[in-house]
Amino acid sequence: MSFQVKQHSSILDIDATAWNVLAADSPFLRHEFLGALERTGCVGEDTTWKPTHLTVTDVDGNLTGALPLYVKYDSQGEFVFDWSWANAYSQGGLPYYPKLVSAVPFTPATGQRFLIKESGEFTTIAAELLSAVRNLSTKLNASSLHVLFPTDTDRRFLSNEGFLQRKNYQFHWHNDDYKNFEEFLARFVSAKRKKARRERRRIIEAGVRFEHLSGDEPNEEDWDTLFEYYARTFLRRGRSPYLNREFFREIAQTMPENIVLILARFNGKLIATAICFRSEDTLYGRYWGSLADFHSLHFEACYYQGIEYCINQGLSRFEPGTQGEHKLSRGFVPTATWSNHWILDPEFGQAIAQFLDRERMHIDAYMKELTDHVPYRKNQVMPLSSAYGPFDYNHKNS
Repeated sequence: MSFQVKQHSSILDIDATAWNVLAADSPFLRHEFLGALERTGCVGEDTTWKPTHLTVTDVDGNLTGALPLYVKYDSQGEFVFDWSWANAYSQGGLPYYPKLVSAVPFTPATGQRFLIKESGEFTTIAAELLSAVRNLSTKLNASSLHVLFPTDTDRRFLSNEGFLQRKNYQFHWHNDDYKNFEEFLARFVSAKRKKARRERRRIIEAGVRFEHLSGDEPNEEDWDTLFEYYARTFLRRGRSPYLNREFFREIAQTMPENIVLILARFNGKLIATAICFRSEDTLYGRYWGSLADFHSLHFEACYYQGIEYCINQGLSRFEPGTQGEHKLSRGFVPTATWSNHWILDPEFGQAIAQFLDRERMHIDAYMKELTDHVPYRKNQVMPLSSAYGPFDYNHKNS
């Protein structure tokens, strides 16, 4: 079959319905999410994220494949840290930027990157997309191509194409068909179970109450407050937030069913929020902010409330974001995440491959050590795995 590959400087030039068929159940890959990033200026002109999405159409003009793609001029908002690679390039007298990145901006969540309509045509269409990316990298004189937080299907394909693989980890919660929160806590050793109950009790006794809303349920005033708390979290760390108020205003209207707002109120006043997203089977914790400082408020808003929501809604997994060994004692387990990298300069590619081999050894050892600190009784410990099941990779290409 003959295919045509096109490059798009904006996702707004791509039919939303056709794109969403490819995006399937991912809230972050939806045309509405990526389009809002562009329309509200979070990516695009005057930013270091330049959209350059690729699509594949068949002879009848039907969209059969796509790759969300950006030209990047720094490494902000990626959550796969390659600043040291950029420094090495600079010391070697070579430019590291621009580079090409296939990812969802500001979103460290595993998801399909090669969006293919028919699974039986995955390899063929993915190869068309990859060929186009490589041609684009030559045209732009880009140093590299990075595919961040891909699924195992993507990784297998990219590994076979000679991409390096980088391993990292997050802490995820898995639902074992719990009937309620207490049944989940029953899996804990006694001391950890008592600690979790004590943390939750402190919030109740303090008079803090919670509610779960979809994106279109808060009024504008509450949304203004939610954004203020979200921005505070970034400003405390000395930087501006990645997303603006207009972005949240738009997605609250266009994809409210994918937004889960966990609101904490004290005496009726909104004091904290966890802004989450959901698919059919997964809750994604993304942003946290607060005004007040109640003991255990962060743990309740960002972890326990999310777990309870998943149990009540029958969701199978809760991904609360990056970092945080403190998540272990709340029932989250270390879970592998991945990225794939194609380095055009062969010398730097070899050096980075050696670095990744050493780094992976440390990651593997640390993940194994972390399992000694999970709260579950010994016969309940979750196995180490990738976010989407076990994956056997060729060490030479990994």
